[in-house]
Amino acid sequence: MTVNTIAIIGTGIMGMGIAQIAAQAGIQVLLYDAKSGAAEQGRQSLQSTLEKLTAKGKFTDEQLQDILSNLTVLQELSQIATAEIVVEAIIENLDIKKQLFAQLEGVVTTDTILATNTSSLSVTAIAADCDHQERVAGFHFFNPVPLMKIVEVIPGLSTQQSVINVLSDLAKRMGHLGVVAKDTPGFIVNHGGRAYGTEALKILGEEVTTFENIDQILREGAGFRMGPFELLDLTGIDVSHPVMESIYNQFYHEARYRPHPLTRQMLVGKKLGRKVGAGFYHYENGQKLSAATAQDQSSEALISDAVVTSVWVGADLIEDKNQLVDYLKSQGVAIDDNDKPNPDSLVLLAPYGEDTTNAAIRYQVNPKQAVAIDMLTGLAKHRTLMPSLVTQETFIAQAYALFGKSLDDSEATTQPMVGATLISESIGFVAQRVVAMVINLGCDIAMQGIASPEDIDNAVKLGLGYPYGPISWGDHLGASRILLILERIYGLTGDPRYRPSPWLQRRAKLDVSLFTQQNTY
Repeated sequence: MTVNTIAIIGTGIMGMGIAQIAAQAGIQVLLYDAKSGAAEQGRQSLQSTLEKLTAKGKFTDEQLQDILSNLTVLQELSQIATAEIVVEAIIENLDIKKQLFAQLEGVVTTDTILATNTSSLSVTAIAADCDHQERVAGFHFFNPVPLMKIVEVIPGLSTQQSVINVLSDLAKRMGHLGVVAKDTPGFIVNHGGRAYGTEALKILGEEVTTFENIDQILREGAGFRMGPFELLDLTGIDVSHPVMESIYNQFYHEARYRPHPLTRQMLVGKKLGRKVGAGFYHYENGQKLSAATAQDQSSEALISDAVVTSVWVGADLIEDKNQLVDYLKSQGVAIDDNDKPNPDSLVLLAPYGEDTTNAAIRYQVNPKQAVAIDMLTGLAKHRTLMPSLVTQETFIAQAYALFGKSLDDSEATTQPMVGATLISESIGFVAQRVVAMVINLGCDIAMQGIASPEDIDNAVKLGLGYPYGPISWGDHLGASRILLILERIYGLTGDPRYRPSPWLQRRAKLDVSLFTQQNTY
């Protein structure tokens, strides 16, 4: 099918975003909204945006006029009859969407493709009462549409393959990557994004550290664009929490998607985030207010009191031990090479999926001397330090003095301080838990055949702005290391949310890429 004309039903932010990229691609766009005047208002708003972009040199005046000429406001729904594709971008309400699709079938030809921009509803359910279910599909964009270069193309149970082909080609024509996903709760992106916020909330609920510290560790250490609590505040608890509950319920209370009571309390208490000036953070004029943490205030005292005699290093991976020893030597620190640490040596442990107490017992060292460090992302980024329940203050101070600074003090004037965060004991560190859960969930999505590993990776990276897609991230860090984290956390907690995906287990044990697909017979 050659698509010359598409109709957009619903001219809010999402609808007009889709209209913009279609018009920019030279497609005639018909705009309709049931609310009187809304379609014209949407067009005027888009024109204003395009004029600003033209003033910045993004378009020429001629290009601007061409784009605007592709936008036509309709007064009646019956006027969409000439469109080859209709894209619905109205309220996320199943009954209302089904009513609209019944109306559309009475207007368009039998060849017209009917697409829904739903983010959380079943495409099959939306199409259930249609006379021609085979031409209904999901076409899920992300906000802001012109910048988020990804769209999920979702067949319902009855959708013809030709419809998926047309929508995938249309996505490419509009400058977006179309990824095909099964009609399952959350599709790819909203499904794959469940691990980030829910695991961060669980860590906060265990009082491992503050939400500010969790954001900092995951942003500066793991490389996420935004911390999970910054993201929840930006999206709005009134948007995020219902999605968490919806996916949890649709998967029949699968432990991996378990929401946290805190966001339900915040929803009830109207602490919705940036839009109301208060969520996890407080805001003035839309800007986050930051306050010095107790750890910031005490760090100077910790460092000034520290006298490092020697350090004994225990690490699960030889490469981690070598990196730590090299770093310590570069700081002029003596390495305790004895089989058992000297009583005055700082015991530095680099475990995966454990707290410091369990690691100290496994290494048969005195937990009063022990501080653990997260080596998942190495030393070049923000470091996380975890004393045991009984670690003496003098050893905590030594560890903080050693790692709460840049790799090379001579570079301090040209490079920012790397810094370190002290956390309370946790079965697995902050970054280990969150990153392992993100990767494990991506593997589970692949195992369920919701999309190809490549499409899962691209969709999550582009749709959520993660530093890596979950599949390539697992390969980058090492599948066996991620498996070790999850196996230990699962073994120590018994919580089924941490059980390793069979997709991850097989590939880690065979030492092959997580992109390796199963043979089909």
